[in-house]
Formats: sequence, structure tokens, C-alpha cells
Amino acid sequence: MTSPKRVLWAPWRMAYVTRRSAPGCFFCRAGEAHDAPDLRAQLVLAQQPAIVMLNRFPYASGHLMVAPRRHAATLTELGSEELHVLADVVQRTAARLEEAFHPQGMNIGINLGAAAGAGAADHLHWHLVPRWVGDTNFMPLLADVRVIPEHLEALYERLRPRFATPAV
Repeated sequence: MTSPKRVLWAPWRMAYVTRRSAPGCFFCRAGEAHDAPDLRAQLVLAQQPAIVMLNRFPYASGHLMVAPRRHAATLTELGSEELHVLADVVQRTAARLEEAFHPQGMNIGINLGAAAGAGAADHLHWHLVPRWVGDTNFMPLLADVRVIPEHLEALYERLRPRFATPAV
């Protein structure tokens, strides 16, 4: 006889499971609608040519995304100056995450195309994920649940002042 399965209640996952995406690109909507940070849009920085957003469904606390404001799916669609500025924003975003979280490491990367794991395959974006030794555990393997210790609103309030300084 097998032992009964244990239930892990994760009601916050319902927003992810049942979400209906608005038509169009959420990066473009955020970049077009906002010229300043906005909590509801999870936008911590809006400048030309980049935006920095909280990941609504993060892998770990502090998971941010940097994207060009204009719609571009691949690196080759960016001009060299635009790519240079975006790389600078990625670098400065990493520095702000280090200041705010003091991580032991950081994953920074781009998933180009759906086959590479991009959730928003039609709009290029970098993921910046602060990491700590032991920050992942058995939860994702056994329960398909990520344990994120900080609410997105608290994360926004922690990070927003660090992006308020000019020339991010």
C-alpha cells in the first residue's frame, strides 16, 4: 500500500495557471504606456532605449528583466549603439541587485526563441536573477512550486529607490 500524497497549498499559483495574456507584447505595452516607474506595470525603470521590469512569475527574489523599449526579437535587430546602451543597463541593473540583495552569485541571460525557453519569444530581454547557495531546494522538483520569500510589491519598494538615480 502506498502512503497518501501530501498536499501543498499554493493559492498564489492560480494567477499563473489561469492568467489570460492581454493581446500584444507586454514589454511594448509597458514601454509605450509609461515614461516613469510604475508598480502596477512592475516597471522599475523606463528610459530610452530600455526598460527594467520585475518578473511577475520570478525564479527567485529580485528576478528582473531588461528589455529594449522597441519591439525586437533578436540581437541582430538591434543597432550597435542600442545594444551597447542595453548592455550598460544590464550591467548597472546587476550592480543595483548586488547592492539590494548581496547575492552570492547571479544568473544573467537571454533566451532567444521559444525553443530556447523564451516565455516572450517575440521581444528580446535579459533575465537577471540573484542567487544564493542553497536558494533552490526540493520544492520545484516535487511540487512544481517555487518558494519566493518576498512579495513583488515589497521587492518593487526595495529596488525603486536604487533606480531613481540618473543614468542607469
